[in-house]
Amino acid sequence: MTPLNEKIYGLIGYPLVHSFSKNYFNQKFEAEHINAKYINFEIPDIGDLMELIAETPNLSGLNVTIPYKEQVLPYLNDIDPAAKRIGAVNVIKFVEGKNANDFKLIGYNSDYIGFGDSIRPLLKPWMKRALVLGTGGASKAVNVALEDLGVVPQPVSRTKRPGVLTYSDLTPEVMAEHKIIVNTTPLGLYPNVDSCPDIPYDLLDDTYLCYDLLYNPDTTLFMKKAAEHGAEVKNGLEMLLLQAFVSWEIWNSKRRRFLSPD
Repeated sequence: MTPLNEKIYGLIGYPLVHSFSKNYFNQKFEAEHINAKYINFEIPDIGDLMELIAETPNLSGLNVTIPYKEQVLPYLNDIDPAAKRIGAVNVIKFVEGKNANDFKLIGYNSDYIGFGDSIRPLLKPWMKRALVLGTGGASKAVNVALEDLGVVPQPVSRTKRPGVLTYSDLTPEVMAEHKIIVNTTPLGLYPNVDSCPDIPYDLLDDTYLCYDLLYNPDTTLFMKKAAEHGAEVKNGLEMLLLQAFVSWEIWNSKRRRFLSPD
């Protein structure tokens, strides 16, 4: 039974084998004496979302993970402009209406905000173009955030297609034009710590910024090899923490819109 007036927040996805958000928020609620609980809602089909909402009293906000970041879009009443451009949502805000059963669901993308806020202080005047390694869901948020920061993103994948470079296309000329390299692939993620994206690390120097969205291990092989050639490196831990902070801000703010990275 839910304690009186206890707010419920949670994560929807399938399967949910690990959740940073659950541990983070429940520790936050306990430390700050907030009458709330964060629950992992493992739903096998996105069609179960509205039933979950109806059956969960005091549900006040949701995070969304794979495979529902895109599938959830039709269930939302409104979508933040950045999330709409990305085509994916991972935070849902509940906006109350005049009565308990009258509410709207508004979607946001905290990957976009967390990445933009974490990389902004590291940008240098000569960093005008970026190679974004990988073309999965996370890369879409990275691309939009970079664009809004005035950086031109160039997707890189193992598969050749229009507008996308392959790793074999990373010539010295291409590398010289792109001073930011962002790894959005799972290469190097624990326990496969001996793998990394196949880029020409020997062409890097201290004018490069190499950002890995991974945070486990702290220093991925991608980061280690880049740092050996003088590049500035950063992992995804701050982005992860910022995402959680942004979720809380979205859920508890009166604002309907959140500004793009400046």
